[in-house]
Amino acid sequence: MTKTIKTLLSESKTARWIALVLISLTMFFAYFFIDVVAPLQKLLETNYKWTPEVFGMLGGSEFFLNVFAGFLILSGIILDKMGIRFTMITAGLTMVIGAALKFYALTESFAVTGLAHWFDSFIVSIPASAKLAFIGFAIFGIGVEMAGITVSKTIVKWFRGKEMALAMGLEMALARLGVFAVFQLSPIFAENGGVSNSVFWGLLFLCIGFITFFIYTFMDKALDKELDLKASSEPSEEFKLSDLWVILTNPGFLAIAGLCVLFYSAIFPFQKFATDMLASKLSVDLKTASQFVSFFPIGAMILTPFIGFYLDKKGFGASLMMYGAILLTISHLIFALVPADLFTVPVALITIIILGVAFSLVPASMWPSLPKVVEDRYLGSAYGLTFWIQNMGLLGVPILIGWALSASNPGVSDQILAGVEGAKYNYTVPELIFAGFGFLAFILSFYLKHVDKKHGYGLELPNKK
Repeated sequence: MTKTIKTLLSESKTARWIALVLISLTMFFAYFFIDVVAPLQKLLETNYKWTPEVFGMLGGSEFFLNVFAGFLILSGIILDKMGIRFTMITAGLTMVIGAALKFYALTESFAVTGLAHWFDSFIVSIPASAKLAFIGFAIFGIGVEMAGITVSKTIVKWFRGKEMALAMGLEMALARLGVFAVFQLSPIFAENGGVSNSVFWGLLFLCIGFITFFIYTFMDKALDKELDLKASSEPSEEFKLSDLWVILTNPGFLAIAGLCVLFYSAIFPFQKFATDMLASKLSVDLKTASQFVSFFPIGAMILTPFIGFYLDKKGFGASLMMYGAILLTISHLIFALVPADLFTVPVALITIIILGVAFSLVPASMWPSLPKVVEDRYLGSAYGLTFWIQNMGLLGVPILIGWALSASNPGVSDQILAGVEGAKYNYTVPELIFAGFGFLAFILSFYLKHVDKKHGYGLELPNKK
């Protein structure tokens, strides 16, 4: 008798790339919403009375519940216990709910409610709109980080032993396209309805992203059926809380997580202040500065898939992380130290592109490296812990940068609120802080190469078998 060989759905190139497109679209819309008000810092300051400290708090609020309430660790455990489909739908709904609250906080309807007056009754230095926006963004943050770890584990599920780094690179590239889109479109939306209109469009896009997540779950269920897994997609070996200690004592994991928090602390908080920084340093309007910033993710968007392809074929993941940290440090030092009369538009664009290249090298190498240092049965929790450690930096750094900006520019905020012509911030101190994170990431990358050589994780080896 002839034995029938059943081909898994994940063995079909068409099927696995369709799955990748579906989950990547959701992350595109999520990244759009993350920075939807980033180009609008000056409008928030003039129209909503948000100081740089308040604006920095908004950036940090996205990560507050993930860090202090441990939601990211819980998200990783939920992913390992309940499976991809349950976690994915939960993440999508949470993002939409949080985004809706943030949108409502910036509407005129909220400003006249009793809830707004109640918010005004405490911590009077922070506007009521900001307080509700903090809450909404914190809830959104739970969903977006839960989505991030779920997408990472999903890609491993479909692409392990195949084009895993390329797939992760393409997913990140599409997400970066969301950053490009927001810096191009958000100021235009704001011209036709203010800041709240920009946030509304971000909310609408997230609803579309939830639909693409939902469509993907049918493919996930079909693959699980072929793999004879339970409907919950539980791992074959039950996850235990004690496994968290196993992860946290893994030197490879700690090195990657440390590199992650340092690198992203010099990227995402920078995006939130970059528009006003370039507007101040180049003496251009916010819309023009926002268009310049939009070139930042272009380098990452174009290069990340190629870097992923290279990692699959050749390897050298740990080395590429080191090179990315070097470029990250150089770019922020240029922003900080080049005098204003020499800081021309070409210099600004070249520096932004260098930063984009750094943004390609490190994440494209980092995320496919994690499955090499931890076991599959707690991979979701490992991603969750990595994001949790990363979120500590992303929570504190925007607040630090907002404080440093005000402290190094005494009286400037009052001048801007008073409408003084030519009043602007000097971003030298914040940029030096970002450069410091890059330098520390460079030092840690050496340690990662040492750990890899000692324990034989294979970070320098190709991913494709």
